[in-house]
Amino acid sequence: MKTSIQQLADKYLVILDGELDTAAAAEVEKTLNPLYTSNGKDVIIDCSALEYIASSGLRILIGILKSAKAGGSKVVLKNMNEDIKSVFKLTGFINIFDVE
Repeated sequence: MKTSIQQLADKYLVILDGELDTAAAAEVEKTLNPLYTSNGKDVIIDCSALEYIASSGLRILIGILKSAKAGGSKVVLKNMNEDIKSVFKLTGFINIFDVE
């Protein structure tokens, strides 16, 4: 799993590449830790290369969403494939994230 964060002027761009499974979750969470204090900047998460997400990955994204909302930011998930989108639909998370 490869994870990168780019800090732009008014937002963060996160790129998730690979399988966000239980084995990868700890490292991904460590990489995404700065997003828990996004300081009013929106967080854009590009899921175009995300192949799989486990419940541990969903937990990480929910944590980022809660922190962002508390700080007045929003989290937008972009470019999800149909498999990933179906996981978000089944869990109901499709209704709490902004999805593009």
